[in-house]
Amino acid sequence: MPVQGCLTKMAIAPGAAGEPVRYTLRAGERRLGLNACLGQPLTLAWTGAIACTHCGRATKKSFAQGYCYPCFKKLAQCDTCIVKPETCHFFAGTCREPEWAERHCFQPHVIYLANASGLKVGITRGTQVPTRWLDQGAVQALPILEVDTRQQSGFVEMLFKEEVSDRTNWRAMLKGDTVDMDLPAERDRLLARLGSGLANLRERFGTEAIRQLDAAPAAFEYPVLEYPTKVASHNLDKTPEISGTLLGLKGQYLILDSGVINLRKYTGYEVVVS
Repeated sequence: MPVQGCLTKMAIAPGAAGEPVRYTLRAGERRLGLNACLGQPLTLAWTGAIACTHCGRATKKSFAQGYCYPCFKKLAQCDTCIVKPETCHFFAGTCREPEWAERHCFQPHVIYLANASGLKVGITRGTQVPTRWLDQGAVQALPILEVDTRQQSGFVEMLFKEEVSDRTNWRAMLKGDTVDMDLPAERDRLLARLGSGLANLRERFGTEAIRQLDAAPAAFEYPVLEYPTKVASHNLDKTPEISGTLLGLKGQYLILDSGVINLRKYTGYEVVVS
C-alpha cells in the first residue's frame, strides 16, 4: 500500500554488529522501512501541499526545512544563533524564547570529529549522538570535547575551524569513496595545535566547563548497493514526481538510479510513496 503524509527527516539507527544502519521513512503517522526496499522501484510524488512542522498550518513555501514564515520569524529554533551558537541571543538578552533556550541550549554539547567526505569538526547536543553523525553520512566519528552550553560549543568550534572544515561535501559523501582516517591521531594533533586557544576558553568559562573526552571512534556502514559516479539531484519543487530503483541510503539522502534526493530538505511536504 502507498504511504502518504507530510515528510519529516528519516529515522536512522545504528545497525547490529557488522550490519548497515537502519532507515525508516516517516510521512505523517505512516512509516516505511527502507532497507528492505533496496533494489526495488520507488516513486515519490508530492501532492502540492506543505504543512508547517511546528504549527501544522498550510504554507505555500517551507522555510528553514519545514516551517511556515510566521514560525520561522518567531521561533528560537529558527534563529541565526542555532547555526552560529557563539552569537547566542540568550546572553545578549534578545532570545525569542528564553524558556526554550533554557531547555535546549543549557545542556551538555559535544564537539566531535567526523569523516563523511574528509575530516570535519562539528557540534551537537549530547543526546543527539550518534544521530547527528548518521544524518551527515559520516563513516567515522569521534567525540573529543564536552561543554556545558551551546554557546560554549560555538566558541570551541570556531577555534577548531582555524585548522579543519566544519562542512561536509555532500556530493563526495554520496560517491562513497571516502578514505578511512585515524581520528584519534587527528584529535591529538588538533588538541596540541589549539592548546593555547582552549586554555583561553577555559579561563573564560571555567576549568571544568570544557572537558576532554576519552571515547573510542565509531564507524558506520550504510545500506548502499551501488554508489553514483555522477551525482544528479532531484528537486520536488521542479519535478513533483520522481521514480527510480532505490540503490542506497546515506545521510538523509535516497540514492536512486535516476538521481539523489535529500528528504530532509522537503520536511513538511505531503508526499505519496509507492
